[in-house]
Amino acid sequence: MARILLSIRNFGRFTGKQKARFIPIRNLSSRSELAFLKELEIGPDNLGSFDGSWGGSGPVIESISPGNGEVIARVHSSTPDEVGNAITKAKESWPQWASMPAPARGEIVRQIGNELRKNLKPLGKLVSLEMGKILAEGIGEVQEYIDVCDYAVGLSRTLPGSLLPSERKDHVLLEKWNPLGVVGVISAFNFPVAVYGWNSAIAMVCGDTLVWKGAPTTPLVSIATTKIVAKVLERNGIPGSVASLITGGTDVGELLVNDNRVPLISFTGSTKAGKNVALKVQERFGKSLLELGGNNALIVTKDADLDMAIRAAVFSCVGTAGQRCTTTRRLILQTDIRTEFLKRLKMAFAGILGRIGDPIEESTLYGPLHSPAAVEAYKLTVEKAVKSGGCIEFGGKVIDRAGFYVEPTIISGLPASSDLVRHETFAPIVYILETNSLEEAIAVNNDVEQGLSSSLFTSNIGELFKWIGPLGSDCGIINVNIGTSGAEIGGAFGGEKATGGGRESGSDAWKHYARRATITINYGNELPLAQGIKFE
Repeated sequence: MARILLSIRNFGRFTGKQKARFIPIRNLSSRSELAFLKELEIGPDNLGSFDGSWGGSGPVIESISPGNGEVIARVHSSTPDEVGNAITKAKESWPQWASMPAPARGEIVRQIGNELRKNLKPLGKLVSLEMGKILAEGIGEVQEYIDVCDYAVGLSRTLPGSLLPSERKDHVLLEKWNPLGVVGVISAFNFPVAVYGWNSAIAMVCGDTLVWKGAPTTPLVSIATTKIVAKVLERNGIPGSVASLITGGTDVGELLVNDNRVPLISFTGSTKAGKNVALKVQERFGKSLLELGGNNALIVTKDADLDMAIRAAVFSCVGTAGQRCTTTRRLILQTDIRTEFLKRLKMAFAGILGRIGDPIEESTLYGPLHSPAAVEAYKLTVEKAVKSGGCIEFGGKVIDRAGFYVEPTIISGLPASSDLVRHETFAPIVYILETNSLEEAIAVNNDVEQGLSSSLFTSNIGELFKWIGPLGSDCGIINVNIGTSGAEIGGAFGGEKATGGGRESGSDAWKHYARRATITINYGNELPLAQGIKFE
């Protein structure tokens, strides 16, 4: 996480009360385990704006490692003028970029993927250091960007159009997709590389340029990623402003959202913030692509393979310390298997406690929350659950160690209609709910405002098809016998209802980054009107 220097320096050992401790940056930069930062060209002080050249004259942000509460480095954020300049430069570079054949743009994206491969481990380690997810997940996130680059290269040679029959003699109807222009990407802290990768690789092969605003608490990841991309662009004689970067808080993001020169804003974040973004973009008749909250449920029926369901539930509940938008928040168990499943789940959670540690260490299986604010939200939710009659089946405590660690937590005894159960807390808290039938479980699954990810464990083929059918899950991601987390890049990622309705990555998600033109060509010598109209 990060903070602006004007705030109190109160990050260090965190056990529910913040204790003032400031670690000089020079001490951290000299640590041997952080030597990889030099490979990524990250130093004690870093410029956070890029429009083909680096700058940053705004407030200074300190990046904080959630694993120990210590300062990693400082970042000079963007001023309003620098935000405007980044958009201007991205717009100026767009004609050159859009005029390149799509396969030529794909070749640039291929090279970006290869450059990311060279930096897979150091960039993945930086994700773990600054975001707090374990090293395997940090490296996996960079790999996801690489995979999307590979996908986009193929897409660049297969971007489709349509040839449609015309009712008029010697006429032809075409449908063609053209690039939008400048795409604004506002990403969240929990996937500081992958979300940008989903957007940038696809948008670039479609012919768009980019202005990226990463999360203010993961600025080093944004800077390191941008430097990798910029090297490829500059090596090929392409303006670096094709992939520009701005850094800062909400005020910086609002400048991007409100700018008429940016026809599409891709926003990842909370439902509340996403709604505000959508309204502001719509006011200027722009387009928005929203990836918002998820209150995801995993249903386990009496016909399920419980061994498989337990393994899936553990990762879906505690992976990334419960900070994935696809994290399982609700476990809906059929009455017949509830007791056995809960017993085994608690044993599995207990095994996780022995693997808590520094997220950049390979042996760590469970890392910290991202910030003290997340810890406070966790504590408040647990307290409210107990006051509301909930039973803490496992966990429920802040862990007494440096950094922002909490126990993975299981809560039972609250009704599905409870405000707490229906609210998404971005922490490793899962609620146990009980139902007597699949129909009842589906109703519970659908009875929240979000509609991102959902999962059913069953060996009953009839239940399977009911689950994926029109009266089944109302989510954008509907899984069977796998958890709610861990989507592949080949499918379109996104959700319904208050999740925002956007789709990123695979399938036809590329259409978000292009404008459709219906073209009529008359290649004859007559001028007939459609519908047989005579105007003579």
